[in-house]
Amino acid sequence: MSELNKSFEAIVQQEEAYLRRVHPTPADVPSCISHFDNILACHGVRGQLKSLYRYGHRPNCKDKIAEFKFCLSLKWSHEPEERREIWIRRRAEWWAHRRIGRSSEDVWDMRTEPLGPIKPIKDEDIGRRQVN
Repeated sequence: MSELNKSFEAIVQQEEAYLRRVHPTPADVPSCISHFDNILACHGVRGQLKSLYRYGHRPNCKDKIAEFKFCLSLKWSHEPEERREIWIRRRAEWWAHRRIGRSSEDVWDMRTEPLGPIKPIKDEDIGRRQVN
């Protein structure tokens, strides 16, 4: 197993542990109705306008449709606890891909040591004249 696969599996396990704490019972897992609501919101006027304004194109709702289909496939074929475990695994893999992939947070480098003392700002430093 490659090093990347090992780190991916480690991240998936971390996410699974977190999701098990956040969603302790099958009732805490989002329902198919909430996934359907997400599809409607994505295709709604507000979602369309927000995407056009922010990104310059219409939103891609395929991931929301895939989540809804996945939910429906679980709904009729598994017991509630088994559905919860399968959902947690899928969601943990999604978060792991998100953590490994690029992000808008990649713009900044993490500091390795704390910032030193900050000297006070004087009026001359910001180009203001003192008012007497």
